[in-house]
Amino acid sequence: MTEQEIFAGLSKKFGDKIMEFMEEGTHNPTVVVDAGAIAKIVTYLKDDEKLQFDSLMNLAGHDADVEMDFSVIYHLFSTELKHYITLKVFTSREDPKVASVANIHRTADWHEREAFDLYGIKFEGHPDLKRILMEDDWEGYPLRKDYVPAEFYRGMRIEKVK
Repeated sequence: MTEQEIFAGLSKKFGDKIMEFMEEGTHNPTVVVDAGAIAKIVTYLKDDEKLQFDSLMNLAGHDADVEMDFSVIYHLFSTELKHYITLKVFTSREDPKVASVANIHRTADWHEREAFDLYGIKFEGHPDLKRILMEDDWEGYPLRKDYVPAEFYRGMRIEKVK
């Protein structure tokens, strides 16, 4: 099944929760979906017999610009049917929240923790949302475009990378 056919089927099933199909300017055709519906859509993609997206290959946070919302990108694959789709949701910079899909795809557990740790995106319903790469007392989220590194951490000077 092609990405366009998947998009058409999702649009029919979920209506205005399926917002856009992006082909231009992206490496993979991407379906932009409403962040509030991501868990339902991912469940449907996994459970529907014609789709069988049983593998969440990757989930990543993204900060394109300090003037824009954050996005979360989901790369799904069907090991049985050998088709692929990318989903994207947007969430506000001020209070970034997206429903967790860790109970649908276990691989999302660490990916969501990484996006939380590096961007501050909260995945509601995640079973153990805590830092995974940075120390628990680290201030800020290092992959945000507006991140300003501290001069010191635990009394040690932090050297700036040039």
